[in-house]
Amino acid sequence: MGHVEIPETDISGPAGIAEAPRPRTGGSRNRTVAPERVWRAPTTVERDHTERPRARKRPDPRVPLLVLTDLLGLGVPAWLALRAGDQPDPLLTAASAALVWAGVRAARGRYAPRPPGEAAGAALGSFGDWLALVGVLAVLVALTGRGLDPAAGVTALTPGLAVAAFAGAVGRRRSAAGRRVLVVGGAAGLDRAVKQLNSRTDHPFRAVAVVPVGPAAPDCGTPVPGRLAPEPADDDVSTVLGSAFAHDADLVLVAPGPQLGDDRLRRLAWGLHDSGLALCVLSELTGVAAARVRPVAAAGLTLLHVTPPVRRGPQAALKTVVDRAGAAFGLLLLAPLFFAVALAVRLSSPGPVFHRQTRHGQHNAPFTMWKFRTMVEDAESRREHLSAVNESEGPMFKMRRDPRVTRIGHALRRTSVDELPQLLNVLRGDMSLVGPRPPLPEEVSRYDERELRRLAVRPGLTGLWQVSGRSDLSWQETVSLDLWYVDNWSVGTDMGLLARTVRAVTDGRGAY
Repeated sequence: MGHVEIPETDISGPAGIAEAPRPRTGGSRNRTVAPERVWRAPTTVERDHTERPRARKRPDPRVPLLVLTDLLGLGVPAWLALRAGDQPDPLLTAASAALVWAGVRAARGRYAPRPPGEAAGAALGSFGDWLALVGVLAVLVALTGRGLDPAAGVTALTPGLAVAAFAGAVGRRRSAAGRRVLVVGGAAGLDRAVKQLNSRTDHPFRAVAVVPVGPAAPDCGTPVPGRLAPEPADDDVSTVLGSAFAHDADLVLVAPGPQLGDDRLRRLAWGLHDSGLALCVLSELTGVAAARVRPVAAAGLTLLHVTPPVRRGPQAALKTVVDRAGAAFGLLLLAPLFFAVALAVRLSSPGPVFHRQTRHGQHNAPFTMWKFRTMVEDAESRREHLSAVNESEGPMFKMRRDPRVTRIGHALRRTSVDELPQLLNVLRGDMSLVGPRPPLPEEVSRYDERELRRLAVRPGLTGLWQVSGRSDLSWQETVSLDLWYVDNWSVGTDMGLLARTVRAVTDGRGAY
C-alpha cells in the first residue's frame, strides 16, 4: 500500500489524511498568477505498482466482444433464414446486413463508454436500433434492385434483435456487480449520500469511505481516511487520491456545497481524471429518472434539462390500449379461476362473493372497485374498533393478523388472487394495469399536497408498492415509490413492473 505525502506547513492541527498536519489554504497561494497556471497535477501520491497499478485510460475490452456478438448474432441466423427461403445471395445479403447492424449500433453509441451505473443496450434501445436497421436495408434494397422478399427479410433479421436484447441484459447484470465509491463533501451531504446508497441494493454503487470537508464529523458510520480543509488547499487532490487508493475505490462521488465551489471542484476533477479515477457529482434533484434528465451547456454553465412527466401523447395512448387489451385477455383466460374462487368464497363464509368499495382514482375521482371478498360480511363496521391496533403510521389501515379476514381470505390475499376482479375496473378505464394503489376516501381526506400527487395518474392493479414489499413498507416509503412512478412512468417501466409482479406474487412477502 502506498502513502500520501503532505506538503510542509507551519500550521498545526488535524486535516488532510487522517492524523496528518492541516494543509495550507487557498489564502496562502500566490494570487498574482492565474490559478490555472499555478495548479499542477499532484506528484506526491505513491503506490505499490505491483499490488494496485495506477489507473489508465484504455479501451473497454468488452467492445470487440459486443461487436462480434452483434455481427454473428444477426448474420448467422439471417444467412440460415435467407438460404432456407431461397432468397438470392443469402451469404452476401446476411453479411451486408450484419455490417450495417454493427454500424447502426456504433452510430447510436452502443459501444461507447458509459457513465458509471448507466445501462447500455436496453431492450427498447435495441428495438430502436433494429427499426433503424430495417429502414437502412430497405433503402439499400430499393437502390440495388435486389429481388428480396420483404417478409423474408424482416423474419431473417428478427433473431438479431433477440440476441442484442439478451446480450444487453447480460451486460447490465455484470455491470451491476458494484462500484466502490469514495464520497467527498460536507458532513450533511456525506450522510445523505452514504445512507441512500448503502440502504438499497438496486444499484451498482457502494460507499466504502468518506472524505469530509471542514471540521464537522459525519454520522454515516463509514471510514474516514482523510479530511479536506474548509478552504481550497494545495493537497486537496492528493488527499482524495490517497483515500481512494487506500480503500480501492474506483469512483469519487462529490456532494457540492459552500466549501466545494466550482473552482475547487474543477481542480479536483482535473487531478482525479489525470489519475484515471472516475468522478460523479451529486445533484439535489431527486425522484427523477435518468432518462428525463439531459445536460445542456449555456454560457459556460452546465444545466440539467428535466423533461416533464408523460401525461399525454403516444405513450399514454399505448398504455390505454395495453390496459384494455390486457384486461380483456386476462378476464377470458382467468374465467375458470374466477368461477373456482367465487365458489370457494361463497361456501366458506356467509356474504357476497365480491366486495365492492369506493376508491379514489385519477384526479381524485371516486369509483367502485371490485375484489373477491376476503373478510367477514360486517368487516367495515368492525374497523373503527380496531383503529387502536393499526400497524400503519399513515392514513392506510393495515394489520398483519386482522381478525376480520376469513380462512380462504388469507390464501387469496397471500397470492393476490383477491385483486383479480379489478381487471373489470381496468377494462372500464377506472384503473390501469400498473399504477399507485387506489386509496379509500377517508385516506384521501388526510392527504397533504405531496400525497395528493399520487392521484395524478390512474391507480393500478400492480405497481412499485406491490413489487417492493407491499404492507411491509412504511407509509413514507409507499408514498415515495408512488411519486417516483407518477413522475417517471413509461410503457417500458410498466412492462418491467408486470414481470416483477409475478415474482412478488410467488414470494408473497408483505401480503396480508
